[in-house]
Amino acid sequence: MNAKESERMRQLVSALNEAADAYYNQNRPVMSDREYDKLYDELAALERRTNTALALSPTRRVGAEAVSALLKVRHEAQMLSLDKTKETEKLTAFLGDRPGLLSLKLDGLTIVLSYENGLLSRALTRGNGIVGEDITHNARTFVNLPQLIDYPGKLTVRGEALISLPDFERINAGLGEDEQYKNPRNLASGTVRQLNNAVCAGRGVRFIAFSVSSASGPELPDSRLECFALLKRLGFDVVEHAAVDGGGVAGAVEKFKQSLARYPFATDGLVLSFDSVSYGASLGATSKFPRDSIAYKWADETAETALIDVEWNTSRTGLINPVAVFEPVELEGTTVNRASLHNVSIFEGLRLGAGDIITVYKANMIIPQVAENLTASGTCEIPKNCPVCGFVTVISQENDAKTLLCENSNCRAQTLRAITHYSSRDAMNIEGLSEATAEKFIEQGFIENYADLYGLDGHREAIIALPGFGERSYANLSASIERSKDAALPNFIYALGIHNVGLANAKLLCAHFDGDLDSIIRACRGPDAEEELSAIYGFGAVIAQALRLYFSDDRNIGILNRALPFLRIRAARSADAENNALSGKTFVITGDTVIYAGRRALQSAIERRGGRVTSSVTSKTDYLINNDAASNSSKNKKARELGVAVISESDFIEMAGGAADA
Repeated sequence: MNAKESERMRQLVSALNEAADAYYNQNRPVMSDREYDKLYDELAALERRTNTALALSPTRRVGAEAVSALLKVRHEAQMLSLDKTKETEKLTAFLGDRPGLLSLKLDGLTIVLSYENGLLSRALTRGNGIVGEDITHNARTFVNLPQLIDYPGKLTVRGEALISLPDFERINAGLGEDEQYKNPRNLASGTVRQLNNAVCAGRGVRFIAFSVSSASGPELPDSRLECFALLKRLGFDVVEHAAVDGGGVAGAVEKFKQSLARYPFATDGLVLSFDSVSYGASLGATSKFPRDSIAYKWADETAETALIDVEWNTSRTGLINPVAVFEPVELEGTTVNRASLHNVSIFEGLRLGAGDIITVYKANMIIPQVAENLTASGTCEIPKNCPVCGFVTVISQENDAKTLLCENSNCRAQTLRAITHYSSRDAMNIEGLSEATAEKFIEQGFIENYADLYGLDGHREAIIALPGFGERSYANLSASIERSKDAALPNFIYALGIHNVGLANAKLLCAHFDGDLDSIIRACRGPDAEEELSAIYGFGAVIAQALRLYFSDDRNIGILNRALPFLRIRAARSADAENNALSGKTFVITGDTVIYAGRRALQSAIERRGGRVTSSVTSKTDYLINNDAASNSSKNKKARELGVAVISESDFIEMAGGAADA
């Protein structure tokens, strides 16, 4: 192995392990499945060619370490990953002339269930394949999981905890924009690993079995197909599957692909196994893979086409997103001619120009994407002005990606975003003012800004006449708007949608100025505004500048003055003003909560007692609240480096006077 190969292997191992940790332990994907598979395959090829594998290589190490506060339990049998392919020919060769079973590979959280004499005794997550996390309390809330089965002795069943695609949309719709999950797998993982099972109980988690791991009772069938039939008889939902032989694998794969449109759960491929359990077991396993099964990853259908242009669309958030427009092509049974390029970094990397020959595909067989540019002329340019309002654009660096922004808060393209944010739960909480409804009102000219919401009674007859509306809908919305007039000042400040000013920062701002809106406005418009605002605890130059720019804009002040006569803004005085035990103390919260109903409830308890909550551990942090004090999370490590005390919720409750009021 030469130096170049060695360095490349180290780069790949580092990138893949970081991605796996973010995906499995933090529910925060940092790269697409396509990119991960590409890097993984490159590493595997390097290892085969050099006959070398680094100690931390993901091809030799299963999964990632469990890092929650849940009880860690060792699996009775190690859970290995599956070798994979994207070629049906390899599936045919794998099976040979033996009967097999082809089943969907579900994209959820793998769970191992243990039943003792028919009763569910334990449920573990996969964890790192050797040690999992005990989530029995949550498993008991799975909507389709049998709590009692007709099987004497011990039975261990493996399967996936899943949240359906419709439930995913429903749950995300009820969350704030910054709380929403990126995909059903992340939502399922975050839900199943909650310490408070009330959260899990409300989200419709389902368990779908894919194998019997072990049994000590009545002898199990030697056929996987018959084992599936047994699981069904015991009351389990079983993964969709089909019996196959070598000659029928390709056809069965195609049938599964065609059925995906109606399937309510996310999948990321198929699994092919020998039907004979004893034969598969006789083959043994490598250090990474069992030899009785192989995974088939959905191969992306690609097509070449010519790029017509790149359009730049101003979104509701002020982001100006590039979209590739190309000659129409057929992909996965539909005609496509557009694909989002997501951000400036991706646009620059593709070096796009009109007339370039590009390859496109559908990610997960659904979302059109540009895979690569074969000619790379690079003639398309980043617009210097917003395509909607003409305001000068700004390129912003966020994490590892560059984005294009229109910073004109009065840009018409951002009106809908501003109205829906103002109406959101943590802002003014105007129930019933959906995004679709707000869009109709904007199109009809009823509203141009949030102040217009309090004059909708002047459009009563026109609103009632709108499709989908009526007397009752109008009355409900009107009542909701009336309730919104009673709001705490921090929620109102947050509702204004000031760039980089979240609810926590709004609370800090209001606390600094004793809940006086006039004082806040005077300070933000003063000659030393940024210097004064930067001195507020938890603030910095970025937030200070954003506040100055917003409140120095006379149009913003004009809208504010139009709205205020309708509002009954109250200062967010502490509900426990007499209890200032935490005054001046700064907390950071991480990990799952056990006693409080989520981090938001814990944060409120801190703030009611005069404490502050920030997002990052610094030298100014007094306490990090984490129920898993031994965790090796980045915040725990930082706390140890800085000598910041790590306490549990119970420690906090004792510190706060012994009442959780969760």
